[in-house]
Amino acid sequence: MQNIRNFCIIAHIDHGKSTLADRLLEHTKTISDRDMQAQVLDDMDLEREKGITIKSHAIQMEYNYKGEQYIFNLIDTPGHVDFSYEVSRALAACEGALLLVDASQGIQAQTISNLYLALDNDLEIIPVINKIDMDGAMIPEVTDQIVDLIGCRPEEIILASGKSGIGIEDILEAVVLRLPAPKGDPTVPLQAVIFDSVFNPFRGIIAYFRVFNGTIRKNDLVRFIHTDAEYTADEIGIMKLNLMPQTEISAGNVGYIITGIKNAKEVKVGDTITTVNNPTTAAVKGFQEVKPMVFAGIFPVETDDFEDLRDCMEKLQLNDASLTFETETSQALGFGFRCGFLGMLHMEIIQERLEREFNQTVITTVPNVSFKAYSTREPEKAIIVNNPTEMPEPVKLDRIEEPFIRAQIITLPEYIGNIMSLCLGKRGILINQHYLTPTRVEIIYEMPLTEIVFDFYDRLKSCTRGYASFDYNPLDYRESDIIKMDILLNGDALDALSALIHRSRAQDFGRKLCAKLKDLLPRQQFQIAIQAAIGAKIIARESISAMRKDVTAKCYGGDISRKRKLLEKQKEGKKRMRQFGSVDVPQEAFLAVLKLEE
Repeated sequence: MQNIRNFCIIAHIDHGKSTLADRLLEHTKTISDRDMQAQVLDDMDLEREKGITIKSHAIQMEYNYKGEQYIFNLIDTPGHVDFSYEVSRALAACEGALLLVDASQGIQAQTISNLYLALDNDLEIIPVINKIDMDGAMIPEVTDQIVDLIGCRPEEIILASGKSGIGIEDILEAVVLRLPAPKGDPTVPLQAVIFDSVFNPFRGIIAYFRVFNGTIRKNDLVRFIHTDAEYTADEIGIMKLNLMPQTEISAGNVGYIITGIKNAKEVKVGDTITTVNNPTTAAVKGFQEVKPMVFAGIFPVETDDFEDLRDCMEKLQLNDASLTFETETSQALGFGFRCGFLGMLHMEIIQERLEREFNQTVITTVPNVSFKAYSTREPEKAIIVNNPTEMPEPVKLDRIEEPFIRAQIITLPEYIGNIMSLCLGKRGILINQHYLTPTRVEIIYEMPLTEIVFDFYDRLKSCTRGYASFDYNPLDYRESDIIKMDILLNGDALDALSALIHRSRAQDFGRKLCAKLKDLLPRQQFQIAIQAAIGAKIIARESISAMRKDVTAKCYGGDISRKRKLLEKQKEGKKRMRQFGSVDVPQEAFLAVLKLEE
């Protein structure tokens, strides 16, 4: 155990974590030159296309230092704020972390929040300045920033470049000398925590675990404490680039287990594995429960595909534990799921993965956050409202509270004005502003989560030319003037387009949405009225004029009364059509809501 080191790489998005991991794998000869490619640990097409890490990836390396062989278990983590749950799980399985900072960009918001996550887990931090060979590298300034942030000495900071391989040997040496070896006793009852899992169509569910105490052997009868189910360990092993079977894995090490489980509900991330013959008395403290920030409905295009979609969602949840979902029904879209996501990027990725990996074409409804509503009958009891249809009637509503977040924005001084006007437009409250260095300023705002769900991050990037970094964490619920806005088509409410919105923004939002729907809905043979309503009050209206079918085309010559008779007949039919006429809403209409601001 003295020669095992478990560590992960944490950094802001795009600071070079995956590239540095590539160099470490290359240097330790874990991967042959033939298998080498950029972002070698990112095995999803989506990760390569977008150039971001979505999943944490564990891999084992071997390193010879002064004649002794060391085992390194490395976990490469995502950098984007939407995937911070992946980071928190990776940190729980490690003793140390490489804190990576881009020499040309300096410390950014997610660097700080990931650092705090690591410190909460009592991890040893090795600071690394990456990309030192770039033209815009500001090594002295970034060194000062790191010293101010974590209080280390300047000589403890390693200078490296993931691209050209500078400083890789220094990093490996620092891992051996500065990170603690894992603690644990291989002889006591088994205690292993599942920190990730994937679904393999041939072998069932593969669970990745970290052994804290005891030893697990092949063909052991094991119990998953949380689900209280027993299985045989058909195969255990370690993760190199491929899975490598072993006969036993002892305390301090990281490995995988295959038990032939096919049902996704039987494996929970954070669960403790122990043996049936010699069980442990205490489960290892699991990870924090995931808190979804954004809720949206996902519905199959064909209602017959509902059960298929459920299977796909369960398999996807195995691979992405931060996805939560429950069934719901909609008058307009039939059966589907109410899903909880960590942010808008997370929602986009899930939708893409459903389409690519499972061939599921889905409709996503308007994203919103969860509110707390209090009825007049029980003003103390909160009703959690995740969906506009769950909102109590206005006459029964005492008050409603919306979630607030603490937003941390780090930027250059010349963009302060733009950021302030953006945040004030989003009902933000300025809490603090201070200069980290003469050229970097940190601004703290308290804002409603509803306002940042849609397009806040995109607009922040555009008003600062990409020079702002943004991170947030939830605060509390505060009373607010939130109302439910319905969209009516010929007087019928379309529940999939209902939205919970602040009263001050409702009229503007309703007007834009009606105008957008007017462009998207196909014309019918009767007039369609598109209205935005708050309760019984109509706040915006657009009309799509009727399309006239030429019923007299077949008449040539003859008496005018024949034409009149046909037109009168059409008139009667139009009356009936207006009475029974239902409007087909195309899929683009649901997506249009997301792109209203563009």
